[in-house]
Amino acid sequence: MKRLYIVLVAFVTVLSSCRDRSARTQPPAEDRNAKQMLQGVWVDEDVQDVAFQAKGDTIFYPDSTSQPVYFQIFKDTLVLHGANDVKYPILRQTRHLFVFRNQNGDEVRLVLSDNPDDKMFFSGKCPMALNQNRLIKRDTVVSFGREKYHCYVQVNPTTYKVVKTSYNDDGVAVDNIYHDNIINLNVYHGSVKLFAGDFRKQQFAGKVPREALSQSILSDLTLRSVDESGIHYVASLMIPDSMSSFEVMVTVGFDGRMSMRVF
Repeated sequence: MKRLYIVLVAFVTVLSSCRDRSARTQPPAEDRNAKQMLQGVWVDEDVQDVAFQAKGDTIFYPDSTSQPVYFQIFKDTLVLHGANDVKYPILRQTRHLFVFRNQNGDEVRLVLSDNPDDKMFFSGKCPMALNQNRLIKRDTVVSFGREKYHCYVQVNPTTYKVVKTSYNDDGVAVDNIYHDNIINLNVYHGSVKLFAGDFRKQQFAGKVPREALSQSILSDLTLRSVDESGIHYVASLMIPDSMSSFEVMVTVGFDGRMSMRVF
């Protein structure tokens, strides 16, 4: 009887432990009432600039380059699920006032707009990529010694998206969308094709820091020089709307072999 009692106590202890563990791992419940209070167009309390519109589970921004973002509210925290999850402490929330702390630690005070014209900022607009989507073609003849080489470069715009996170005037993270390029290079020696290939930015992994590469656009491939080691091009990888860029030397040897190196 005593042994049975010990077994039962052990079983109850294990069961209780499992329940406690399950309770701890259960994700927090979303505050649906707070999300409902956030619905509508919100403007800066002081200057009345439109900040965003909350509609359903999505926040929309008034500028055409910022991607809409899925959001949730947990207790006193606003969570934006963009390229990265970003959390903002909510300091105060009513139906007509929303106060939170941005990424810089500044207090942002928004009020619910009662101006019907503010909704025009969100009337059927789609986010637009800022790059020009230009098709670029270059046809160049270079010489080394007595030999001539015909080089063709074509920069092809694509629909491959590059997401770059930036911060708007309220210090809120927004995702801007750009489009990457694929660059084709062909090198001929007379009628003999020495090299033909497409370059994508992923090929420059190891030459460009990973985090920077994910936000970069393969912008161009320009001729730099010709010497005994081959024909040298410069591949430019640029982070949109920033001063950051990376240059990688791409060399096509006279034997048709291609190599890359960082300046």
